[in-house]
Amino acid sequence: MKTSKKHLSKKALLIAILFLALINSVQAQNVIPLWSKIPGEIKATDYTEKELIENAKVQSTSQVTIPTLSIFLPKEKKTIQSAVIILPGGGYQHLAIDKEGTKVAQWFNSLGIAAFVLKYRLPNDLIMKNKNIGPLQDAQEAVRYVRQNAAKWNIDPNKIGVLGFSAGGHLASTIATHYDDKIYETNSKVSARPDFSLLIYPVISMQNDITHKGSQTSLLGNNPSQELIDSFSNEKKVTAQTPPTFLIHATDDTVVLPENSINYYLALKNNGVSAEMHIYEKGGHGFGLGVNDTSKYWTRDLEEWLKSNHYKN
Repeated sequence: MKTSKKHLSKKALLIAILFLALINSVQAQNVIPLWSKIPGEIKATDYTEKELIENAKVQSTSQVTIPTLSIFLPKEKKTIQSAVIILPGGGYQHLAIDKEGTKVAQWFNSLGIAAFVLKYRLPNDLIMKNKNIGPLQDAQEAVRYVRQNAAKWNIDPNKIGVLGFSAGGHLASTIATHYDDKIYETNSKVSARPDFSLLIYPVISMQNDITHKGSQTSLLGNNPSQELIDSFSNEKKVTAQTPPTFLIHATDDTVVLPENSINYYLALKNNGVSAEMHIYEKGGHGFGLGVNDTSKYWTRDLEEWLKSNHYKN
């Protein structure tokens, strides 16, 4: 069978275009290490990161030792934009890095908002001198890093938020209420306070009656003191300086009870902090960007909130 030169040239051109598109897509996601020196680190040679890969994508990762920020910038260049640091969930045992990370970042980019997926360390005594604060150290540094480099990415340093799912929601609410805690040595004068927080079916409380037990055990240990429980029950740590917050939960969530969001919302309201909460009838837990039932369109509600609060043009 003969193939014309014209056909071959078209095929070669198509391959070249696809190759360039692949290069551009790789360049669009830049991954950078968060720390030059990780605070409170313990070296454990037999403790290495594990990835679950399906369909050529990392779906989940665990045993994180080197925290990173994956940078997702909108294709359309804007003079100034908001940014969101995304904290995937996973019970402080793994990170749902695709469903609650990469896909969410791409959705924010479609809104013209810069996104950063934080692969944070999961609490473990083998690699941390104090596992209670390890994830928070990473979250504080991530906010400082994005704010310090905001001009480079055309980001408004006063419009940098955090978004967390499930246990990532606990970390997001922790930095929203513990942003000023001195938990590592730094010369930076840049604030670690997020300008807003977005909490999606979040773990908020460490109180035994409503907490997610797996998250509590991973972060605080098997028999935490009441003082430690209270310290990381973020509904107890809200002040008038806590950032404006958008909350999502489902009534039928039996994994992380909706009381977590409800109690946090009431604490925000009682402290005069701007807050909006949506409790959907159905949705269960772990629905990511929305899959079915009444939780399917929560992103539409969030988009309206972002517009009304001037975080989206």
